[in-house]
Amino acid sequence: MRTVFVLNGPNLGRLGSREPEKYGAATFADLAALCRATGRELGMSVEVRQTDDEAELVSWLHDAADQAIPVVLNPAAFTHYSYALRDAIAQRTAPLVEVHITNPAAREEFRHTSVVAGVASGTIAGFGLRSYELALRALADGMEGA
Repeated sequence: MRTVFVLNGPNLGRLGSREPEKYGAATFADLAALCRATGRELGMSVEVRQTDDEAELVSWLHDAADQAIPVVLNPAAFTHYSYALRDAIAQRTAPLVEVHITNPAAREEFRHTSVVAGVASGTIAGFGLRSYELALRALADGMEGA
């Protein structure tokens, strides 16, 4: 069974209480359960992690690169300014899909730029928690025969 990391940046641990009008009522535990269930359906072992610490997220991306582990990444606020994160993603050795629960292009102007999109395999945004499911399906499709 292929391992996939689902990595989440700052404030995503507060899903369910953080701006539910934008992010919905589902909690981070709900998100993790959805990702693990989708992974099982697709024959993947999914590890779901969340941190508010940029250095920890960079370290997890290094681990994924060292082990050729595919990644679903919601960089959250780091999306818009973290060149350290961008540089860690550029070292990837397996596909990485950037995800967002909301559509950053439909939000505040500062959210319109992703410094990580250019080094990701693709980006899925605006479908709520389903963005993660779609990303996992994309990875599964891309890993066929691998």
